[in-house]
Amino acid sequence: MSQVAYLPVGKREQTKVQNRQAILEAAREVFGEMGYDNATVRDIIRRTGLAAGTFYNYYRSKEEVAAALSDEGARRFAPILKAQRAQASDWESFVRAAIGAYFSFLADEHENWLTRRPPDEPHLHIHGETPAMSAVFREVRDAIVDRIATGAAPAVDPDYLAAACIGVAREVGDMMLTRRPIDTQGAADFATAMILTGLHGLPRKPA
Repeated sequence: MSQVAYLPVGKREQTKVQNRQAILEAAREVFGEMGYDNATVRDIIRRTGLAAGTFYNYYRSKEEVAAALSDEGARRFAPILKAQRAQASDWESFVRAAIGAYFSFLADEHENWLTRRPPDEPHLHIHGETPAMSAVFREVRDAIVDRIATGAAPAVDPDYLAAACIGVAREVGDMMLTRRPIDTQGAADFATAMILTGLHGLPRKPA
């Protein structure tokens, strides 16, 4: 029988948390140094100092690790978004505050990783949804529904509008992170104008 079986339940749970965190921290470093496409599970395992079997107790692939990193970021951003929703007086102020907060969070979250990654490596973008991402979607949708009910937002399909808002924020945010210096205000102004007014509201560049 393995020694782990004799650990108290609380100690086992603490070990699980520590192992999972060690894997995620190692993955951040490995993705940053090697680029996501070049990194392998073996590279991540080496960085953790854990046995391969221990790694596979938590994740089956580097894709699952990347999704967990994205989920962790969404979970930490969720209370920030909730606070912006509570403070906003109308639809426009909510969009401006939420987009600005997201881009600032994104820049702070990924600045270290981005400065170390290979220059031709695209920003890591997770396809699909994690539980925390779904929670962020619901928060945006609920904010839309609330403001439609009070006449503070256009009476449109809240699912489509929430998806559009999040899609614009993700894609503009990804592009923002490829530029130096990172211009969170410029990106926020563009994304906000795109969401609120569409192409007609975007500032025109000189010919």
